[in-house]
Amino acid sequence: MQSEPYTSMDIASLLDDRAQTRGHHPFLIWAPFDAPSTTWSYASFADDTARIASGLASLGVKLGDRLLVHLENCPETLLTRFACARLGAICVSTNAMAAGPEMTWFTQLSGARIVITQPKFAELVDHHCPNIEWICLTHTDAGIKNSEFIRPKRSITFDALRQEPFKRRQVDPMLPASIIFTTGTTSRPKGVVWTHANMIWAGQVGSTQQGIQSHDIYQIFLPLFHVVGLAWSLLPALWAGATVVLQPKFSSSRYWPCALEYKSTMGSQVIFTSRLLAQQPVPQHHFRQWIDAIHRTDFETHFKLRILGSWGMTEMVSQPIMSELNKTQHDRTIGFPSNRYDLKIVNEQGLAVKPNEIGHLHVKAQRGVSIFLEYFNDPIATAESFTEDGYFKTGDLVKLHSDGSIEFSERSKDVIKVGGEGVSAAEIEKVINEVSDVIESAVVAKPDNHYGEVAVAFVRLKESATGNSIDNILSHCQQSLARFKVPREIIVLEEFPKVGFGKLSKVRLREMAAKSVT
Repeated sequence: MQSEPYTSMDIASLLDDRAQTRGHHPFLIWAPFDAPSTTWSYASFADDTARIASGLASLGVKLGDRLLVHLENCPETLLTRFACARLGAICVSTNAMAAGPEMTWFTQLSGARIVITQPKFAELVDHHCPNIEWICLTHTDAGIKNSEFIRPKRSITFDALRQEPFKRRQVDPMLPASIIFTTGTTSRPKGVVWTHANMIWAGQVGSTQQGIQSHDIYQIFLPLFHVVGLAWSLLPALWAGATVVLQPKFSSSRYWPCALEYKSTMGSQVIFTSRLLAQQPVPQHHFRQWIDAIHRTDFETHFKLRILGSWGMTEMVSQPIMSELNKTQHDRTIGFPSNRYDLKIVNEQGLAVKPNEIGHLHVKAQRGVSIFLEYFNDPIATAESFTEDGYFKTGDLVKLHSDGSIEFSERSKDVIKVGGEGVSAAEIEKVINEVSDVIESAVVAKPDNHYGEVAVAFVRLKESATGNSIDNILSHCQQSLARFKVPREIIVLEEFPKVGFGKLSKVRLREMAAKSVT
């Protein structure tokens, strides 16, 4: 039987401890784009959290209740999250880009009675979440004043929540603390339940694996409703007693000025953002390290800092695969297996792959501590996600290198079964992207009565593309790929559907492919 490592600690008590030991040290610097910054010390942030918890309690929020937070990056999303932790309520964080029907789904699934949101989302929440009792509105839209919105009748202001500090409840590390939704690139978003122990684990392990120190200044622009912004960045900084500089969102023109003003030393990137920043001159900065999706030596040289490759997912809480601080690895790999997780890479027969082979990535860890507790109200999906011997099936294909480092290959659900043959969507995309007229491509499966599935390619073309572009793509595929791999259709789009932080929605593309006429 596995032991519980945090028997006398939860997220609320961790914050209180940091308020005692770090006191006046800056915890959160809110750096909005067009407004003055605001700073909370560890002590003032803990006090503000306790006061907001009291206001939520006055609205009837109690132990085990779900409270939905629909916000862009702003102080209120963190204050609400830690206030919920103090009450023993569950913070349900949703993607700020969610559409109305998605909001209906989130509220119905979670059973939330209160939504914390911002002025520009007030009408959307009011219309699509009819069962919500209270809509609590922040003063600004992530630092931007909004005087044009219509205030719902059932709304109150966030500032009205601040009351006398709420006394912290008894510590319970296995109590559910958060529900974060998967991005839904391969299925409908599922609610991933994290316990308090999960969040503490993310802080402790993330801080250790990144080598965060109490004097560090961690710059965050990635969404706090996703795992990288919250569990890989904010929580490790909290564990270390460091300072967080929070920006509303990514802005390539505002990133470096913010970093220079606050002398940021640590940061988190995704492929999309680091590529954009790589197109700019790099100033004389204070960063020593970023985490990113892959380790790139050319980016390390360009940015003059250490880049740690990393891999994880919402269910993993922290990073089961990450670059080691003082160890070299293959370029463009995601890191080495963390000794805090049990990983295996297996082929279709369930046997361990050999170096330079690609296989399915499975991860084993302690439920509710080092891996998520469950999918909310979905025991079937939870059970189906694990093998008989307790490994979580990540759905990712990875390549094992001889030095032990791991390279991401693709989502296993991007493997198309054409007449029993496995076809890699990534392989077809690589061939299509070689055609000069193509900006971007994405390949998905389409049901087929004869072959079971066939490949369909979506492409974005350059403005200079000619009327022969589709024929050229098809000809190049026919020349470069086996016949069964050649796309049955090639569909031109002006923009690709996205979910999460600029992540391609292959779910939507599959829906579009299924409706297309061959």
